[in-house]
Amino acid sequence: MGGSVKDVKSKAEVDAVVGGGSPVVLHFWASWCEASKHMDQLFTHLATDFPKAHFLRVEAEEQPEISEAYSVSAVPFFVFCKDGKTFDTLEGADPSSLANKVAKLAGSINPGEAASPASLGMAAGSAVLEAVKDLAQVDASKEKNLVEPGLSGSLKKRLQQLVDSHPVFLFMKGTPEEPKCKFSRKVVEVLKEEKVKFGSFDVMSDSELREGLKKFSNWPTFPQLYCKGELLGGCDIAVAMHENGELREVFKDQGIDTIDEEKESGDAKGGISKSTNLSTGLSSRLESLINSNAVMLFMKGKPDEPKCGFSRKVVEILQQESVPFDSFDILTDEEVRQGLKVYSNWSSYPQLYIKGELIGGSDIVLEMHKSGELKKSLQEKGIIPAESIHDRLKKLIASSPVMLFMKGTPDVPRCGFSSRVVDALRQEGLNFGFFDILSDEDVRQGLKVYSNWPTYPQLYYKSELIGGHDIVMELRNNGELKSTLSSRIFLVPSGGYLVLEQV
Repeated sequence: MGGSVKDVKSKAEVDAVVGGGSPVVLHFWASWCEASKHMDQLFTHLATDFPKAHFLRVEAEEQPEISEAYSVSAVPFFVFCKDGKTFDTLEGADPSSLANKVAKLAGSINPGEAASPASLGMAAGSAVLEAVKDLAQVDASKEKNLVEPGLSGSLKKRLQQLVDSHPVFLFMKGTPEEPKCKFSRKVVEVLKEEKVKFGSFDVMSDSELREGLKKFSNWPTFPQLYCKGELLGGCDIAVAMHENGELREVFKDQGIDTIDEEKESGDAKGGISKSTNLSTGLSSRLESLINSNAVMLFMKGKPDEPKCGFSRKVVEILQQESVPFDSFDILTDEEVRQGLKVYSNWSSYPQLYIKGELIGGSDIVLEMHKSGELKKSLQEKGIIPAESIHDRLKKLIASSPVMLFMKGTPDVPRCGFSSRVVDALRQEGLNFGFFDILSDEDVRQGLKVYSNWPTYPQLYYKSELIGGHDIVMELRNNGELKSTLSSRIFLVPSGGYLVLEQV
């Protein structure tokens, strides 16, 4: 303690501090993750503001035993301990939530209120305080208007300025030099092949802007490509327009200048730079390894004995998806370990490849798994058999004993009917899974036919349709909702399709 952050080097060291019973906050980070670095600034300020708590920093990939003990599969990741036990966790770069959770753990704060700059003390820098203040205001706005949260004037102005800053502008995950998802990488490749200059913004660096842009554009996913201030679409649309020549025509009609071919930097495909400066022999070996199996995982350790939590998580995901894959233990060959970072332009491990194309690391694979994009990609490439919409809906409905298909999420419903059903379930103290039908048009339209019920929300119990908003409200008002859903409820794995909420 004493207002500083301590870097820990062993699990025994962590166990000793946590076992002491005092409040402890652990920050799992990685040197390659920019979000970790930004969050660490706030983490350091909070250590000064709360000197009675221990603040420990753990380099996740270098300390696999500690990462495994706390089930770390992505960074940044925070663990909050008290009285020798895990009190709470936080995944991702969310300054407001971090400050709020630290205050709840180690200081006094009103329950349910977002952390304000005052709760952080004067030690925090002005930039950090401003970021938390802005996020606190956004959180407060969400609480007041859960049905259809709007955009503040300042955020809308900022988004419009970004969109208008370049004739061609891309909101993406990562940067053009280091994309953080395969879809962003693909659009970057398309723009390079079209030989156009473009500006970009990494949506992973600003959670307020990332969420705000979804409302600004009425487009729920990333990347998002704009031309002269108009949204063209996401990855699928950009690729389709590129392949049929329509994108080139749009750029031509809008007077977008092209880059002379001789001025272009090296050709890039699938995240793999051809101008690597690697020896021909090593490049050939790496290419051979990557293409030695349709699904190839470069990891630390082996599938039956992973040497880091990130590798273990990707192995578990592939096993859950029933994907046949091969692997290479990069800890056994330093030449491959260092060379592949250059060859793929990806600085960390694990690295997953499908038919020679780099998909990404653990964060991207986990995100694709949760959204269903990984299964879709594997099916499109013929790795696993395609799943019919009927089979998919059947699995979704059965994935939780109480299952709600709604517009939005329980924390941010996108219609009043969905919001009221969520409130009814929460008031009855029921656990439920949910699926946002706005995120998947196939599910949205297919479920209407499957259930013979034309509207949303739809509530299911043990795979049987209970009904929509009016029926749920009637059951609640008659005191029958809980008894209708009264059998024992078990928490079940998400299977990549839903988030299970525990009330």
